[in-house]
Amino acid sequence: MAIYSMDLSQRPPRSARVRLGGYVILPRMLDKGRATINGTNGEFHYNCPLDQHFLLVAGINGDDLKAQLVLGKTDSEILQWITETSTTKPSLLNILAWSAYQDNRPPSDLEGRQYFNEYHAKLAPKREDVTSWFDVLDIDDYVTYGGQP
Repeated sequence: MAIYSMDLSQRPPRSARVRLGGYVILPRMLDKGRATINGTNGEFHYNCPLDQHFLLVAGINGDDLKAQLVLGKTDSEILQWITETSTTKPSLLNILAWSAYQDNRPPSDLEGRQYFNEYHAKLAPKREDVTSWFDVLDIDDYVTYGGQP
């Protein structure tokens, strides 16, 4: 069954900041998953470390989510499946708090502050407002597809 997906070699997935059911990261992960299924994921990786943050809080498995995408489910159908099958059953308040934290999460020493700083310097060395992983991802998506930092 062919499913609709963006060609991520031509344009980026949705920003990690975009929310579905209050969750950040999820819409981007769905875009990458669908594109991976169709072989149009370009340089993007489904179930990457960023995606793992979502999977952990949502209490679902990345392979199980991908199996739902293969069925051609819409974003709202996927959200319903997540709600029904989650092992963590986060409340909306917990989802919103987690999303707010993720939206502004700076790199930690464990995640590689040096990597973050080098990544930032490569993409947009004159930007002083880049403080979170989502900031860097948004700039990377913009620059990769022709934008000027």
